[in-house]
Amino acid sequence: MEDGLAEHDEQEAGHGAGSFLGSFFREDRFFLVLSVFIGIFSGLSVVCFRYAIDWCRIYVLGTGAQLSPWRLLLAPTIVGLIIALLVIHVFPLARGSGVNQTKAALFIYNGYIPIRTAVGKFITAALAIGSGQSLGPEDPSLQIGAALASALGRRLRLSRERMRLIAPVGAAAGLAAAFNAPISAVLFVIEEVIGRWTAGILGSVVLASVSSVVVLRWFMGSESLFRIPTVRMQQPTELLAYSILGIIGGFASVALSSGIGYLRPRCRALPRWTQYFQPALAGLIIGCVAALGAPQVMGAGYEYIDQAMHGQFTWQFLAILAVVKIVATMLSFVSGTPGGMFAPVMFIGAMFGAAVGGAQHALFPHLAWSPGTYALVGIGVLFAGFLRVPMTSVFMVLEVSGNYSIILPVIVANTFAYVISRALQPVAIFDMLTRQDGLELPSMEEQREESILRVEDAMQPPRTPVIDADDLAKWGTQFAKSEMPEVMLVRLRPNGWSSLTRDELRSIIQSDRDGLNTDELFAERQVPVVHPDQPLDIALRYVDRWPLVPVVSRADFNKLEGIITEHDVLERYRDFAGE
Repeated sequence: MEDGLAEHDEQEAGHGAGSFLGSFFREDRFFLVLSVFIGIFSGLSVVCFRYAIDWCRIYVLGTGAQLSPWRLLLAPTIVGLIIALLVIHVFPLARGSGVNQTKAALFIYNGYIPIRTAVGKFITAALAIGSGQSLGPEDPSLQIGAALASALGRRLRLSRERMRLIAPVGAAAGLAAAFNAPISAVLFVIEEVIGRWTAGILGSVVLASVSSVVVLRWFMGSESLFRIPTVRMQQPTELLAYSILGIIGGFASVALSSGIGYLRPRCRALPRWTQYFQPALAGLIIGCVAALGAPQVMGAGYEYIDQAMHGQFTWQFLAILAVVKIVATMLSFVSGTPGGMFAPVMFIGAMFGAAVGGAQHALFPHLAWSPGTYALVGIGVLFAGFLRVPMTSVFMVLEVSGNYSIILPVIVANTFAYVISRALQPVAIFDMLTRQDGLELPSMEEQREESILRVEDAMQPPRTPVIDADDLAKWGTQFAKSEMPEVMLVRLRPNGWSSLTRDELRSIIQSDRDGLNTDELFAERQVPVVHPDQPLDIALRYVDRWPLVPVVSRADFNKLEGIITEHDVLERYRDFAGE
């Protein structure tokens, strides 16, 4: 890592030079074109990654319909030992899901992710998922795409600002190809990784995501991850069942995130020699569960999600699979095995969703129901509760299903899950993991929820007369007979504001009492204005240079709502910090 950072620092020294195409393209336009190529390379890498997982599964677990119990026990155990050796001695940065590492590249390392990380994540995650560890390929695909984008940006010597954004662009491309769903990938990266919307960022992320999905569909077809059955909400009374699903999903999300938060630091605190055996032990336990009759918990489990959507399991077995998958995912992840949490979360949500739908049908057999609808809503519920990405959770279900008629049950169930998860687990999973790693990355959830101080919270009523520029001479005569205030606001016509100090007004009056040319006088003396609803930090840009900043109405630029000074701003921030 240190060698990579040294190399990165050397390349940063020439960041202002731009790329070799800089003479033909402005950097912002070139960045949009580059995003397309990032999407293409990320799409190709995800195609290879998925084939590698399939080949590993075939060679390690076999191809028969009935898997050998001995293989189920030995394969994840032996491969777990190999993965531990690779992660400890060859690819130390490959452990984990990859989302936090991508955020760290954006906010700490100026977009730098070593290409060796992508290679290590590709190899170790393919072995882990292919051998049956309860992890998924989406998060590794995200990091692989980010690492490829980072390497390409360094090769083209992009500016520092562009390098910081290139990793999330690659992340969106990798995630879009893994999901075969570009909209969901765009929303997740902006909602969880970048945390802000601008036209430039959105354009690059969309182009990369779309181009990566085009590449994936070229090689692997346009079908979604699942064979989506007809999905619909049969009757409004089903909203009660969806509410129950949201509550169950909220508690399941808390159980999974709390278990990871409790076990992960304790596993890492064990003696170093135990780290060689932790992935193998997790694999052995998962293999035992599979050999005892639940092989569905191994790997990503897409085919079993598909089966649940088509009603091929009893609701009791679906509930058991969901609970066992929570334990299996917890064990795989805290052992340090590289792999993602997206697929297990989808599995758990689909099983709980189909189980709730099946239980409702068993209790009320006269009511029509669609297991596919409940499974899809369950997927969104776990995304909202565990990953805490409310927008992504809704649009992912809609994008996968292609049916907007289920948007109401999705929103209702997701709201219950999100509220319960926030109440019982205040720190989101990705924030918790970064803090356990000793990093302090911006919490996108906390930024969404934090209170924003606005200008209206600090502004004061006008404490000084407002002078119309055309009546300056008259006001000068009036002030000559009374005490002048220290600073006065001047209203300009047709729009604009300025200010004068007491000494400046006296000087103007003494120099030319009758022939004041206000246009020339205030041509370069206009004071910026703010509006009551603007964030208070906007005022910080001006209060150190002007003693008074007018707060004006948006409906009438000449209507003074109040004034704000440097003292007002600092005093309000001081009070806010003490609240």
